[in-house]
Amino acid sequence: MIRPWNSLSRSLLLIALVAMGVSASWADDERAYFSELPVVASVSRLPQRIADAPTAVTVIDRELIKASGARDLSDVFRLVPGFQTFPNNTEAAQVTYHGMSDGEYSPRLQVLVDGRSLHSPLFSNGINWATIPVALEDIERIEVVRGTNAVSYGSNAFLGVVNIITVDPALAQGFSISTGYGSQNVRDYALRAGGRIGDVGDFRFTYKQQNDDGLTNRWDWVDSFRSRLFDFRSDFSLSDRDSLQFSIGQIEGVTQRGRLNTTTWQQKPEDPIRDMRQTDAYVQFLWRRVLSPTSDLQLRYSYVVDRSSDEFSIPFAGRIYRVNQSGDEGARHELEIQNSLKLIDTSRLVWGASWRTDSMRSDWTLPGQGAVQRDLARIFGNLEWKPSHWFTGNAGISGENDSMAGFHMAPRVSGNFHLSPENTIRTGFSRAYRTGSILGYRGDWWTVSGGLPKYQFAGNPNMPPERMDTWEIGYLGDWRESRMSLDVRVFNETIHDRLLSIDQNIANNLIPDTIMPVQKVWIRGFEYQYKWQPFESTRIVLNQAFADIGSSYLQSALANPNNSLGNAAKSAAIREQTEYSMPHRSTSLLVMQKLHWNLDFSVAGYWQDRMKWSTNSWSPKYRRFDARLAYLFRWSGLGGEVAYTIQSLNGAHSEYKWNDEPSDRVVDRRQWISLRLDF
Repeated sequence: MIRPWNSLSRSLLLIALVAMGVSASWADDERAYFSELPVVASVSRLPQRIADAPTAVTVIDRELIKASGARDLSDVFRLVPGFQTFPNNTEAAQVTYHGMSDGEYSPRLQVLVDGRSLHSPLFSNGINWATIPVALEDIERIEVVRGTNAVSYGSNAFLGVVNIITVDPALAQGFSISTGYGSQNVRDYALRAGGRIGDVGDFRFTYKQQNDDGLTNRWDWVDSFRSRLFDFRSDFSLSDRDSLQFSIGQIEGVTQRGRLNTTTWQQKPEDPIRDMRQTDAYVQFLWRRVLSPTSDLQLRYSYVVDRSSDEFSIPFAGRIYRVNQSGDEGARHELEIQNSLKLIDTSRLVWGASWRTDSMRSDWTLPGQGAVQRDLARIFGNLEWKPSHWFTGNAGISGENDSMAGFHMAPRVSGNFHLSPENTIRTGFSRAYRTGSILGYRGDWWTVSGGLPKYQFAGNPNMPPERMDTWEIGYLGDWRESRMSLDVRVFNETIHDRLLSIDQNIANNLIPDTIMPVQKVWIRGFEYQYKWQPFESTRIVLNQAFADIGSSYLQSALANPNNSLGNAAKSAAIREQTEYSMPHRSTSLLVMQKLHWNLDFSVAGYWQDRMKWSTNSWSPKYRRFDARLAYLFRWSGLGGEVAYTIQSLNGAHSEYKWNDEPSDRVVDRRQWISLRLDF
């Protein structure tokens, strides 16, 4: 059982309650916290009130991002019920919703920046959180769809969607510089400039670099992280009906890989300490045309290229072998067209189509295959029907034809019953598919194990997609007079043919691992988000998730007694990882308080039960508290902010532990002072 109310917790609560009693007003130009329920477009691709959306949505605005004290984007999602994350270390940070985090990256969660998917063919068709090409300061809001949304965004939106919407350049005029300096070698610098482009456009340019020493080094590894980001966006009004958005940028992230020999504390020749360099570069064009007062057309093209290298050399059998397990390059071209229109007074429709081609090359994991290409064509549609003030219906369907995975369709239907203006009941069913990565279908590589060659992995060209059926019921309460809202989601998610990498013969190093359907998994539980503004100067956000995960092995996976599942210990480890891939209980609490003298104070608390990230890594039960105090100032045209942020103020704990090593990736107290000047 979680026991959040220890002495430190009571002290923090007392601080928050005292702060609530301080009389302070929001700035005149800020929106009231509950002036109206947010309008979101990430669920059905139609702008809708949250009360009309077919599934649950959490909106994280700029104020919440700042108040959280987050320095990395992955940290922000601690404020979303059902989400888990761990920091960048020798492994790239992960963000998952409802677990299923069997790989290094997050292949079951779709992440978008201004409509562009961040899924990469290079990183196992997942998200590399070390190279997210957006600065926190440039985020206007994040819409998090808590539930499958393959209907709107394809197979990677298997468990949910994170849609990051950046600041309009017209709202980022002027010049701003900022820096952060603190413990664990935190050294951050940023520069942002914005202005007009003639009479028809605006631009925003951001440069940002981050440096730190990573998590505390207490075992056989070395950690550090640094990144460099360049990001440019410009918006043009071409006519009274046409607009164009152009974006281009690049981010480089560098983490540490390798191990030390725990006897000599020297580098292991077969796995030396080395830099892993990863880059993400992109360009995007987005054209919009208003066809009529009730219809518009949108055309988007994006090109993204990811590169990675942790190259080193090892001697073997009198020869020197070049090893580059993370390289080399993945690229994606995507073209999408979308049309939204009002059919009649009671219904709206959005439909569209997209074409995508992915390619990947790697001398290590795809030897001799050159650039392996994958093509995907997709069509989608969502219909909203509001025949009465008390009912909103949503129906959608999409079809994908994948050159590697074949054709599949994903439907969704839901009904929202508005019992009153303040109370809504939501019910729905959806089906989603998730396809494997290029490596999953075509990978082929060897390694060295115990001084002997090992055929490490061979792709499965006949690998089927995973399928998930979701039933959910939700409740949304919007009590504006009391400035409170409550969003509850009860879910039953069943994953058929869960894909996992399995050793086909644990006794024979010449028979490779492969990916195959292994389990049926069911995830059941409920989660809620509660918001309250008891005073003009105080905001509270409380999130909790409760879940149980069960699984059973497929008979087809058990047919081979020599594979991993034929070994009792390995079979038990896989089952344990599945059923603990999400904590049974998790809680987050954020209190935001405006004080006198232009001071902002916030404190966040996180409580999480034990969970497993993979069969070899896990997170013990922990609690963590972060706090931030900021002073806003303006002197004769010069504005800015100075802030003090402290993370893990309650002391060291582990959020990512490898096997049963005596002391591993420790999240220790980290604190820094930041300064921003706006000209």
